Amino acid sequence: MLTWLQRDSLDFPPLNKALREPNGLLAAGGDLRPERLIQAYRHGCFPWFQDGQPILWWSPDPRTVLLPDALHISRSLAKVLRQGRYQVTFDQAFSAVICACAAPRSYATETWITSPMQEAYLALHERGVAHSVEVWRDNELVGGLYGLAMGQLFFGESMFSRADNASKVGFVTLIERLRAWGFVLIDCQMPTEHLLSLGAQTISRAEFSRYLSIHLDQPSQADWTV
Repeated sequence: MLTWLQRDSLDFPPLNKALREPNGLLAAGGDLRPERLIQAYRHGCFPWFQDGQPILWWSPDPRTVLLPDALHISRSLAKVLRQGRYQVTFDQAFSAVICACAAPRSYATETWITSPMQEAYLALHERGVAHSVEVWRDNELVGGLYGLAMGQLFFGESMFSRADNASKVGFVTLIERLRAWGFVLIDCQMPTEHLLSLGAQTISRAEFSRYLSIHLDQPSQADWTV
């Protein structure tokens, strides 16, 4: 049975209560206030829903992740990085990045990054929990991504690209910086060809939960003002 969340409680059901079909649907309802979102990621789930649906919370099994040391940079991408055609910044245009991630794509007419979702993650950004990566070319924003940083874990949410390899350049730059800061895992949620080509892999929900229990409250050397 699907669990419906109560607005006066931040508790989520155990992850083993998630449905097998659709894979990982754990709960519905609740709200998107910062406290609940933070608790959700700490618990191992995330919101994903369309306009007209209740808020749906997911914990897929298996989970797609990327370990910093497993990052794969192809020869063609390495060439782009060496050319230095893009500039990468952190936390300089969070609102613009999440708005671009919510924009229509060629393969989809709807977005799950609705206005309430954008407002919710902007609130997390203001609290220093959510962060953005911006990729610029000639002072124009052409790519980027955003996600949450907690302890030694980064929870990726979405990325966009308006120029060849722009999002990959941003992602690779982020991973290399996270590795230097002592992060041990990047949560990618669901597999895509794009992520798998960069070294992402799938692990069981149980293994993902172990990463949460060990690394969520460990310190890192993160400095998002760089």
